[in-house]
Amino acid sequence: MNSGRLSARERFVKKAFLAVLLVGLAWSTAQAQKLTGAGATFPYPIYSKWFSEYSAAHPGVEINYQSIGSGGGIRQISAGTVDFGASDGPMTDEQLAASKVKLVHIPTVLGADVPAFNVPGVSDLKFSPDVLADIFLGKIVNWNDGRIAKDNPGVSLPNQKIIVVHRSDGSGTTYIWTDYLSKVSSEWANGPGKGTSVAWPVGVGGKGNEGVAGLVRQLPGAMGYIELIYALQNHISFGSVRNPAGNFIKASIGGVTEAGASVKQMPADYRVSITNAPGANSYPISSFTWLLVPLKSPDAARGRVLKDLLSWIVNSGESEVEALSYAPLPKSVAEKVLKTVYSLQ
Repeated sequence: MNSGRLSARERFVKKAFLAVLLVGLAWSTAQAQKLTGAGATFPYPIYSKWFSEYSAAHPGVEINYQSIGSGGGIRQISAGTVDFGASDGPMTDEQLAASKVKLVHIPTVLGADVPAFNVPGVSDLKFSPDVLADIFLGKIVNWNDGRIAKDNPGVSLPNQKIIVVHRSDGSGTTYIWTDYLSKVSSEWANGPGKGTSVAWPVGVGGKGNEGVAGLVRQLPGAMGYIELIYALQNHISFGSVRNPAGNFIKASIGGVTEAGASVKQMPADYRVSITNAPGANSYPISSFTWLLVPLKSPDAARGRVLKDLLSWIVNSGESEVEALSYAPLPKSVAEKVLKTVYSLQ
């Protein structure tokens, strides 16, 4: 009798163990997900860090992000070929309407476009808004132009041709730059205008922030626009820009944070511009950057992982952004973003 009761108990334990094992395998399978994303190069350094850390803390989760430019990110998420996109320029109403899935903008960090230059013998320069616009319009063509000299007394400027470098791909970094130029120059606003891609009056193109940074570094006399971290990582000189308060401000976390603070009421869809923001120390070419995510993910399991990733970014990832020269979301914005993340399906 005892041996019979023991045998029954063994059978029960085996069944219970098998059930637990099956549940564990099901949970593991649900958690073992591969997310794919594509888009902006502007936030790539911090995204790369975040996605690596999240994957390390969540075994079985793999996040593959392709830094292809905001234009490519918008196209791919709109077509449903990736789980999330990324852009530094908010999607237009027309782009949102054309998307196969209903998309939500999730702001992640703030950053800065800087006027990077390679002028032999010159390490620091100041730029007025009209001067920047006219350089990219092709109206100021030499580094020793009187208008550049006026903002930089005492600087020995060479008689050297300016080689304008811009993005060759659809780019949120371009959107930020041209959004700013459109605000400070009516000629630019009525000419090339703003967008992720524009018809450049002059210059040579480089792919990605990496490509523009490489060309500026290689070409004496070059000037281009790149995200702050790319200038710092590549040891490229970049100039101060005169803000609406009349102060020449060099890009920094503090200057970007002050520009972000100018938004008193964040729109419900988070599509907002903070270029040329008011504030004594605001850096004028600052911007939010966004992840573009489906309101309802086509794949429920991947959707749950994406939702968890987004909440992790807001709750944990934001504390790491300053080390890579980005500014974290203002607290009020972060709280609002979390509510949006929790509403995703």
